[in-house]
Amino acid sequence: MPSDQPFASKKSIQVNGKKMAYIDVGKGDSIVFQHGNPTSSYLWRNIMPYCEGLGRLIACDLIGMGDSDKLPESNAGRYSYSEQREYLFAAWEQLDLGDRIIFVIHDWGSALAFEWVSKHDQRVQGIVYMEAIVDVLTWDDWPENARKVFQAFRSPDGEEMILDKNVFVERVLPGSISRTLSDSEMAEYRRPFQNSGEERRPTLSWPRQIPIEGEPAEVVNVVRDYSRWLRSSQVPKLFINADPGSILVGRQRDLCRHWPNQTEVTVSGLHFLQEDSPEEIGAHISSFVQRIRFQ
Repeated sequence: MPSDQPFASKKSIQVNGKKMAYIDVGKGDSIVFQHGNPTSSYLWRNIMPYCEGLGRLIACDLIGMGDSDKLPESNAGRYSYSEQREYLFAAWEQLDLGDRIIFVIHDWGSALAFEWVSKHDQRVQGIVYMEAIVDVLTWDDWPENARKVFQAFRSPDGEEMILDKNVFVERVLPGSISRTLSDSEMAEYRRPFQNSGEERRPTLSWPRQIPIEGEPAEVVNVVRDYSRWLRSSQVPKLFINADPGSILVGRQRDLCRHWPNQTEVTVSGLHFLQEDSPEEIGAHISSFVQRIRFQ
C-alpha cells in the first residue's frame, strides 16, 4: 500500500517576497520532480524514495499550492501560467539546480518544465513525463464527461464550482485515481484549500489556462513552441504511459510516441497515476536514471 507520510520535511525560500516550499534531499546532480493541479510535492512521496542515492532530489510546491504562500489581492487574473512560471523558474534559479538535470514531471508541472528544458537543453540530462501536456488541445480530444466539467470550469459557473464547492479537490482528484485515497491522504490534499474563496483560486486558474482551441493565446504559443522542440530534441526521454490514462491519450499520445530518443513503459492508472502505481513508476524512473547517468 502507498504510504500516506510525506517523503521529507520541507524547506522554504523567498521568491518575489513570497515563501515557496520545497523538498531538497541528497547530493549530486539534480532530479527535479514537479507537480501540477491540484496537488503538491506530496504527490511524489512514494516515488522519490526510489531515486535516493541517485542524485539531489528536489520537489517544489507551486505558488499558492502545497505549503507555498498564497498571493495577495487574488482575483480571476491571479495564478496564470505566466505568474506560476515566474515564481517556479525563480525558485529553480535560487536552488542552483546545476547541469545534468533530470526532470520528472506531471500535469502542469510538465508544461512548465518542458518550456524550461526547451530553453536550457544543454543543462538537461533527461526527462521523465507522465499524463503531460504535450501539445495544444481541442475539445474533441476530451471524453464527453470531462469536456462538460472543464467547459463549466472555464465558464462563469467555475467560481461556484471551485471557490465555493472545492470541486477540483473533492471530485476531480479522487475521480482521477483508481484506488480510494485514505482519509489522511485526502486531508493532506485538502489542507492548502480548506478555506473557501480565493485560497482555492489556483485550482480554478489552472483549468482556465489549458490551451484549448486557441485559448488562452499565450499558453497556446508556449505549448506549441515546446511541442515543436520536443519533436526533434535528442534529450533522453522516458514516457510513462498510464493505462487507461486520462489526458495523455488518443491523438496526444500518438504524437508524443514519435519523439526521438525515447523509452516508453506502461503502468496502471488514470490521471494521478502516482497514487495508483508508485512502486512501478519509481522503479522505472530509477532504472532510467541509472542508465543515462551512470552507465
